[in-house]
Amino acid sequence: MNVANAQPPTPSTPLHPVLQALLARPYPAVMGILNITPDSFSDGGQFFNPELALAHAKRMIAEGADILDIGAESTRPYGSAKPVTAQDELERLRPILPGIVALGHPVSIDTMKAGVAAWAFDHGAAMANDVWGLQRDPDMARVIGERKAPVVIMHNRDSVDPAIDIVQDMRAFFVRSLDIAARAGIPPAHIVLDPGIGFGKTAEQSMIALARLDQLAGLGCPLLVGASRKRFISTVTPSEPHQRLGGSLAAHLLASQRGARIIRAHDVAETVQALRVAAAIEDKR
Repeated sequence: MNVANAQPPTPSTPLHPVLQALLARPYPAVMGILNITPDSFSDGGQFFNPELALAHAKRMIAEGADILDIGAESTRPYGSAKPVTAQDELERLRPILPGIVALGHPVSIDTMKAGVAAWAFDHGAAMANDVWGLQRDPDMARVIGERKAPVVIMHNRDSVDPAIDIVQDMRAFFVRSLDIAARAGIPPAHIVLDPGIGFGKTAEQSMIALARLDQLAGLGCPLLVGASRKRFISTVTPSEPHQRLGGSLAAHLLASQRGARIIRAHDVAETVQALRVAAAIEDKR
């Protein structure tokens, strides 16, 4: 597909019920992050234990998370993630995901593997979150299409190139992903786009992606942003991941002003409060 001539998709079906619920409020929905991995960049190992994972899920729900995003493979965006097999992911998920689904709250499966996504759907997951935007596992789009599930398509790159126009690169990537989705029977009304802050981008490109987020609106799908604790924050004010709450909130508030409808965050209570207060203030204009 030619990016320059690409037209925004026109949804021929209503929004998927999960997305409809997430997008119904006057402020962005919050997706709470649950990493059941030993090596995630911010909280690796903290919730590897099933009891701790379940307790954290309950806490995020109580704090206002609208959906939980569970991942069993670190996709840390700085080139040091250790790939794991589908079997590794499933061994981590089996003692945890069904119990969290039983809490009655929507659950997204954060995986780039079709087999893991299929298992998670079979055990109650409501949505897939693919950090390679349907472009890494050739079966991912088929699995999602067959299950008629919503999906988060994230922009990613194998390597960083400081010379490129990152927004143009994102648009080209998303056009390819939307074409793959269409051929698998996934309607635009089931798709969320994520610029992939920190993934395949310099710190400057991550900030450009946030600053120019509204330029992705023409693709016709709701936008998700996950800038939580990302390294670009430390290039502005030196900090470790656990010290980046202020920068995360700043990035997410600006993203919401530029069209983000879902915010993916580690710090759920603070993010919910910031988004709702900002919306309440805007409402008084």
